[in-house]
Amino acid sequence: MPPRQQIKRETEQSILSDWIQPEQRVLDVGCGRGILLEHLTRTKQVYGVGVDSDLEKVASCVKRSVNVYMGDAEAFLSYQPAGAFDWVVMSRTVQELDQPGKVIAECLRVAGSMAIGFVNFGYWRNRLDIVRHSRHGVSDVFPRAWEEDWRHNQISVEEFERFCARQGYNIRQAVYLRGDWKTPCRVLTGWRAGYALYWLERK
Repeated sequence: MPPRQQIKRETEQSILSDWIQPEQRVLDVGCGRGILLEHLTRTKQVYGVGVDSDLEKVASCVKRSVNVYMGDAEAFLSYQPAGAFDWVVMSRTVQELDQPGKVIAECLRVAGSMAIGFVNFGYWRNRLDIVRHSRHGVSDVFPRAWEEDWRHNQISVEEFERFCARQGYNIRQAVYLRGDWKTPCRVLTGWRAGYALYWLERK
């Protein structure tokens, strides 16, 4: 695993371990290889379920004894009753969704709390890259050129917080990390944060 991914995983695990309480019900949308759910199950004794569309990643979840559903997250959420989970976790998945607003609404229907993390497109290096080179941001945070990138939604901290205000979602906590994805960022977060993680609730 690349060092940046390892740093991001460990930092995010630490933050979520503070937010999520023992024995809560956790749904991880875009769970990848199930590493987070394995960690929370071992350390917090949560009841965890993952959703992912990648067969190889789902197989990795199974090897970790993580409950997992293979398929489309929107379809899975639509089958779940309101309040079925305490938490929905969505780490970097929002940038890959066709209708992220609809999915976030569904997440907050099936769970009282949601943790959503994404790479901040408004990070100053990305803005500078656009101004200087008139191109899709390519940097340590966005390392791929447009033709190699899978992201659909390049979302910024400011844009996401305006969205939450319009939708009436309560941001209970927000953690901003600098471009190294581990150092807290508390000033000019829209410009200086490379990664943001939010705890959302319905008002």
